[in-house]
Amino acid sequence: MAIVYGIIALVVLVLWFTLGVRVVRQWERGILLRFGRFVEMRNPGLNFMIPVVDRLIKVDTRILAITLEPQEVITKDNVTIKVDAVVYFRVVDATKAVMNVEDFISASTQIALTTLRSVLGQSELDEMLAHRDKINQRLRDIIDEQTEGPWGVRVTVAEVKDVLLPESMQRAMARQAEAEREKRGKIVHAEGERQAAESLREAAHTLSIEPVAVHLRYLQTLVEMAGERNSTIIPVPLDILNALNGKRQ
Repeated sequence: MAIVYGIIALVVLVLWFTLGVRVVRQWERGILLRFGRFVEMRNPGLNFMIPVVDRLIKVDTRILAITLEPQEVITKDNVTIKVDAVVYFRVVDATKAVMNVEDFISASTQIALTTLRSVLGQSELDEMLAHRDKINQRLRDIIDEQTEGPWGVRVTVAEVKDVLLPESMQRAMARQAEAEREKRGKIVHAEGERQAAESLREAAHTLSIEPVAVHLRYLQTLVEMAGERNSTIIPVPLDILNALNGKRQ
């Protein structure tokens, strides 16, 4: 009988030891409860607890990503858009994440959804499209303010992934972009015409005050015409040009 009792005692001891040992991995923190009351936070490694009496809740402290489902939002300038976003967060205080909120992942998701609608509803469409980094920073600050202090959940990144515009708005923006390109093209063309007219005016002024420049231009024109095929050149003596120039003066 002594052997039987010894075996039973050994089995009970092994079971007791097995039930009383928990391994907390490197990226986890353990919250130890004794009779439902918080005792302490356990660090990674081998942790011992009293079976039946104690309970160890493990909390993952790695960065988690929450993809927010597309939301219909009315912007400040009354444009209905559909946006989706992604939020990255991590637990920085495992005790608060377990003791102060039932499900910190679900709660953080709901906070992110409501904040997304609120922030985008206070922004105009142009600001949202041109300054998305400012929108993302505002989202992160507001969400983090509501989650880190009371729940121990810190938001690292909050980013609007995509903005879907109505088809009518897309067509209107396409027409606006095309008109803007035409405007820039006309401005460039007008500027080129102005510069060309200015150059011609300066050239005409130079030729009017420098007779030699007229002769040089005449010779250059003869050379250019001689290089062309099927061109007939009728040279005019320079004295005739001088006489014409003298009459003009």
